[in-house]
Amino acid sequence: MKTRAVAKNLKISARKLRLAAGLVRGMRVVQAEQVLAVTPKKAAVMTAEVLKSAVANAENNNNLRKAALRIEEIRVDEGATTKRFRPRSRGMANPVLHRTAHLTIVLTDEAAPEKKPARAHKAAKKEPAVAGKEAK
Repeated sequence: MKTRAVAKNLKISARKLRLAAGLVRGMRVVQAEQVLAVTPKKAAVMTAEVLKSAVANAENNNNLRKAALRIEEIRVDEGATTKRFRPRSRGMANPVLHRTAHLTIVLTDEAAPEKKPARAHKAAKKEPAVAGKEAK
């Protein structure tokens, strides 16, 4: 069963938040909480809060156990950008963009799908040609 939690208008850029989201993508919830707890970033704290909310939703609404949950999907979208201007010398102004982000975490209690083995690239299989030697 899937459970989700959404946090909107977080006062951080989506680019910074994606770094923390990428750390825990596909992990089990218990392991993800440990990783986020030792990550010294503001984005990690925000991600941990939303993860905690998603776990609470799963436990209270769907009667799921925390130990059985894993992160199926974690998505970061851009929110509204507030535009302000900062005064500069000689009557000029520079724009300042205050970016926001939306964070969505989907948890599931199903087992992770098995990964297919990575296919080797065709060019990697060929032996490199050695300069100065002729093929016999």
